[in-house]
Formats: sequence, structure tokens, C-alpha cells
Amino acid sequence: MNFIDQMKYRYQTFGLVERLMVFLVVCFVLPFLLRTVLFLFSVPFDQFFTWLQLSASFEDLLYRPWTIVSYAFFHGDFGHIFWNLILLHFAGRMMVNLFKPQLFINTFFLGVLVGGATFVLSYNFFPAFQGQSPRLIGSSAGVMAVLIFMCSYMPYKDVRIFVFNIKLFYIGLLFIALDLIQIPVNNAGGHLAHLGGALIGFLYQRNIARGNDFGQWISNFWKSLSSLFSFKRTRVRKVYRSPKPKPKQKDVNQEKIDEILDKISQSGYASLTKEEKELLFRAGKS
Repeated sequence: MNFIDQMKYRYQTFGLVERLMVFLVVCFVLPFLLRTVLFLFSVPFDQFFTWLQLSASFEDLLYRPWTIVSYAFFHGDFGHIFWNLILLHFAGRMMVNLFKPQLFINTFFLGVLVGGATFVLSYNFFPAFQGQSPRLIGSSAGVMAVLIFMCSYMPYKDVRIFVFNIKLFYIGLLFIALDLIQIPVNNAGGHLAHLGGALIGFLYQRNIARGNDFGQWISNFWKSLSSLFSFKRTRVRKVYRSPKPKPKQKDVNQEKIDEILDKISQSGYASLTKEEKELLFRAGKS
């Protein structure tokens, strides 16, 4: 088994959380390789990359609607993706151990969508951001949705951090507080997107507890997309079922004779009809 086959085998054994993490790593490495290729063809990389980043402009979002999702798969630097992967593995593994993997996907992408929407709306409606139009990348909003979902589901679960035990509730509270504190300092749009993801993670868990899965459409969409690309044309075979064999006439007559004999034993020969007497007479001659 060569190296590529080994990688394929390992990937197939991964769970949903690990596969998403691999995809994020690939998307992190890919721009560095792509930058070199585009340089050889004199194509500005930054101009190309804007087609994947989420802009705070409504107009840009209108022309590039896919960026409300694509922004989440790219990261600015190693530290950015490193901490997202750590939190995603930590919270994601807890979720898939307790719920169906589809719920993890629903939660992550709800966080991505709501986090992106929070980013765009904030820069268009808050006066403090007037005239600014930054761009957003990173999966932090989706990761925060998964983390806060689990913090809301079992807030008093003890988590081992180095040599200390800490309640899951306090971990979630810490990350929310860090985002709130850093909004006036730097990367305000990014931290607002994190808070949007955290909010939808909390609301989604509360609704799941009441039996209302308003994120089910996400896993349904991915299933439909997957079946669309894995569609194989199969030859339809018609199967003809042989008709159920009709009972033989002799068997039918025997059943009827048995019924007539039972009738005679219960009510006497005089109770028979003319047809029954004729049938009994013919049977006696055969």
C-alpha cells in the first residue's frame, strides 16, 4: 500500500469532526501553493482570494453569495487555525459522542451563517463602523456555535484543563467575555461574528431540547448535494411475477363435497339445496 492509499484509508476511518478538521487544514495550506502558481502567471493572489472572503458590503455579498459560507474554510495565520482546530476537536468530539453527527454539521454551519450575517449587519447598521468595509475569514463562528451548544447542554460537566477541573459553563463564558472585551481593541467584525455563532449555538440547543430542530435543512441539503454528485445511472430491470396458480377444479369440488358432508352431519340430507344434491350425486358416480 503506497502513501496515497494509506492516506485515503486513514481518511475513510476518520469521523465527521476529524474530516472537517482535515478539510480546514487543506484549505489553509492551499492558498500558499496557489499563491506561487498565480505568481508564475502574473495573477494577483489577493484579487483572487477576495472571491472567497466575506465582505462587509451588501453589494459584494449580492454578487458573491457563496462567501457567506466559503469564508469559514480559510484562515489568516497558523495561530488562527490552530486554536480553531483545538476547540473544534474538543467540543465536536463531545457532541458526536452524545448526538447524531448530523447535529454537529447543523450546528457548525448555523454558526458560520449567523456569524457571517452578524458581521455584515454590524458594519452596515452600527454608526461606529460607518465607512468601513473589511473582509472576514475563519471558522471561529462555527466553532463557537458548537462549543456554546455543548456548554448550554451540560454546563456543569467537569473538564480537565492541565491539573485543574473546570465547569464547561465557565469555559464558554470565558470565550464570550474575551470576544466582548476585544471588540473595541482589534478585529471587531471577527469578534462580533464569534458572538453571533455563540448566540445561535445557545438558541439551537434550547430548541433541540424542546424537540424543534430548525437546522435540519442543513443536513438535508448536504445529503441532497451528495446524492446529486454520486448519482449513477442504473439499468432498470422489469420483474414479472408469475400469476398465482389457480386451484384445480378437482380440489375445488373436493372442498365443496366436504362442506356438503359436514352440512349433512349437522342438519341432515333434507337441508341440502338442489345444486348440492346434484354435486354430491355426480361425485358419487365419478
